[in-house]
Amino acid sequence: MKLECNKIHPDFKLNGVSVNNFDMPEVAYSYIKEGEEFEKDIGVFLQDWIDSNETIEVKTSGSTGIPKVIVLHKKHMVNSALATGNYFNLKPKDKALLCMSASYIAGKMMLVRAMVLGLHITALVPSSNPLENSNENFEFCAMVPMQLQNSILKLDKIKTLLIGGAPMSTLLRQKIQKLKTTVFETYGMTETITHIALKRVNNNPAKTFSVLSGVKISKDNRGCLVINAPKIGCSSIVTNDIVELVSETEFNWLGRVDNVINSGGIKLHPEQIENKLSKLMDANFFVTGVPDEKLGQKLILIIETDKSTSGLLSKIKNSILCNSYEIPKEVYAISKFVYTTTNKIQRFKTLKKLKK
Repeated sequence: MKLECNKIHPDFKLNGVSVNNFDMPEVAYSYIKEGEEFEKDIGVFLQDWIDSNETIEVKTSGSTGIPKVIVLHKKHMVNSALATGNYFNLKPKDKALLCMSASYIAGKMMLVRAMVLGLHITALVPSSNPLENSNENFEFCAMVPMQLQNSILKLDKIKTLLIGGAPMSTLLRQKIQKLKTTVFETYGMTETITHIALKRVNNNPAKTFSVLSGVKISKDNRGCLVINAPKIGCSSIVTNDIVELVSETEFNWLGRVDNVINSGGIKLHPEQIENKLSKLMDANFFVTGVPDEKLGQKLILIIETDKSTSGLLSKIKNSILCNSYEIPKEVYAISKFVYTTTNKIQRFKTLKKLKK
């Protein structure tokens, strides 16, 4: 039995080939049996999408905890795709680029948007530099910050770009200000079927995140965001993201409540400090708190490098970027951070490497 929600738009194309509901089982099977590793992931998802089940299982990345499997309703995924299509005025036959793994929600939803909206989607092997061997032009694409960083010289090939998975550094934001491509930072998670809010970061950048139509937001007693979006199956999802509510539809993201550092009674948000320090850094880094007899927790900086870090702390102190509380007490170097499969830094596992 075919579900109403997984009907494929008649204009849908995958890698230049028109695919309808009748063709899809064979296409999915060929991707699984004959495709490259990333194409097998696409085939598995397409096979799951057209079956008679009303739900689909999706893995979380595990960047803020243990990876887990979440069950999503296909009708909610369709509603999410329609909301994105309406927001960006995507039309049938618009060209989209899939350069993220179809194993996770971001890649899956690029495929769902294409099938629901009738987009012509091209799937490239997920890599840190996805545009390196491509000369096509695209109306729509989603990337993580590292992919954006490595694609800047060819980004004029993309009209609208979504960035998610990790915060963008201040330096990266500065680099994209003069690009023709309109770049949007996203807020969302697997449970919300990717983004529920967007913030334009160039071409007349916005100061706050704005929620999509049908999304209502509030805060709990910790100051963390609470999301209500019935059309995508979200009923009072309580996040661990500390926010400042600007209006009923706008908010500023301040950081993760589980990352907050209490140093001598002063609450420090690592993400805000990292945003300031990114102007001085040329390698991946993060700040965190470690136990301290006097302060309770002290702020330290951990940088991914094999080079000497002598002089870095003085450089930070001599800059005017941070107030006195935001200056790390110590700097440590680790040659290689621990990452998720979607290239997010796993802070706690990386910190454990430092303690060994």
